[in-house]
Amino acid sequence: MTPESRVPNFELVVVTYRSRTQVEGLLEGLPPDLPLVVVDNSDGADGIGEMLADRPDCRVLHGGGRGFARAANLGALASEYDTVVFVNPDARPTLDMLWSLVDDVRADDTLASSAGTPIGRDGYPELGTGGWEPTVRRAIAHAVALHKVAPKTGLYARPSPGEAMELDWTTGACMAVRTDVFRRLGGFDEGFFVYSEDVAFGHTVRALGLRQRLRTDLLVPHASGGSGAPSLEMCRLRGASMARYMRTRRGGIAGWLITATVAGGYLVRFAGYRLRRNPARAAEHLSYARGALTGRAWVAGEEVTSRD
Repeated sequence: MTPESRVPNFELVVVTYRSRTQVEGLLEGLPPDLPLVVVDNSDGADGIGEMLADRPDCRVLHGGGRGFARAANLGALASEYDTVVFVNPDARPTLDMLWSLVDDVRADDTLASSAGTPIGRDGYPELGTGGWEPTVRRAIAHAVALHKVAPKTGLYARPSPGEAMELDWTTGACMAVRTDVFRRLGGFDEGFFVYSEDVAFGHTVRALGLRQRLRTDLLVPHASGGSGAPSLEMCRLRGASMARYMRTRRGGIAGWLITATVAGGYLVRFAGYRLRRNPARAAEHLSYARGALTGRAWVAGEEVTSRD
């Protein structure tokens, strides 16, 4: 039986923020009867509810603008299906890819999730499709850019297509999970507005003796940045989210050293881009470092970082 002839019995979970155009592109390549829940963090600002009003088996929920983790939980934890697939609005998986991920988690009780590998516009896997638990050694490798010549030494993975790789966490850009397992894991940590919730999810998965799989044979086109706040806000939030992960999951001297080391690496990159007269890239790296060192970030003037 081909994927096209199987009746979809899983639900797609899509978190959006002014992403109507991206969602339209996503759904163009998928069957109209695929069960779908869209959690709208802009609360109708782009008319996405009206666009989906006639779609069968579709739920549209208001996310309240409280970030990805909360919105994703809102959609997935109330699902009536035994399996959900989280998909970013700017991802473009095929139905065949979705079925492969769903079949993975249904066939293996030790598997908490199965994720496709996002690829950029250049056709290559993106950095950050997954990664490893942060350590001081890995933080140093990332700070000095050693991962560019020794890809498995740093914090984030960029596998080659088809490359087998054991990771501590995987991206949620296109990721299937059984709903009973997701509930048992407590969903995503809602203390993360966006970023590092996938790293924290991997930490919880490992603590319960489960594992995650990255399907490097399933290459999912992904146009990064299709939904979200302005770039500098997101850079700072990425750094602040990393700092929160280190504070809540590692703590102590090791957590502080890892955060400071990574931030220091971004400050060096900031200086390098300033010398090369590239102010835009310099500003991005400075924003990341500020977020990491302060643990604080704002979106649209509102602080969105948790202080726990």
